[in-house]
Amino acid sequence: MRAVGVLVALALVVAAAAPAAASPHNRVSLAAKCSQSYLPLPDPACTPGATNPDVTQSTIGSTICVSGWTSTIRPPTSYTNPLKQQGIVDYGYSDSKMSDYEEDHFLPLELGGAPKDPANLWPEPHSGDQNSYSKDSVENAVKKAVCAGKASLADAQHAMLTNWTTAESVLGIG
Repeated sequence: MRAVGVLVALALVVAAAAPAAASPHNRVSLAAKCSQSYLPLPDPACTPGATNPDVTQSTIGSTICVSGWTSTIRPPTSYTNPLKQQGIVDYGYSDSKMSDYEEDHFLPLELGGAPKDPANLWPEPHSGDQNSYSKDSVENAVKKAVCAGKASLADAQHAMLTNWTTAESVLGIG
């Protein structure tokens, strides 16, 4: 009987040490707060970005380049709002008003970003010179270039994840 107790205790220790699955209530396990110093980019330690394995150069014709495709994979606000709320805390924003942020896919869905991976979602401010609205226009221009064959998907993803504010010029489309 003692051996069973030891096995149960060991199982509890292993379960407690295992990383938690991603969910709306488990954004990213953070050792420290996220830094705002990277704005208009997210802190790469907290939001490094993540790709959707269904989107590759060979599948863009049936995924991102199909009008309306992103609406078929976009997560509902019931999933993203808890992440946004936690992200506002994690990033230490003094303005905690949810409507002042977009729960943004750092690597956009229209460029093969992972829809539900918390590593690809962050509370992007609407305020500032380079904000959620200006990023949206860059995303659209870069997607258009990829679908027109003027940029590869890999190059576009790399440019967006490196610095979306320079992606158009890096790709030679701006």
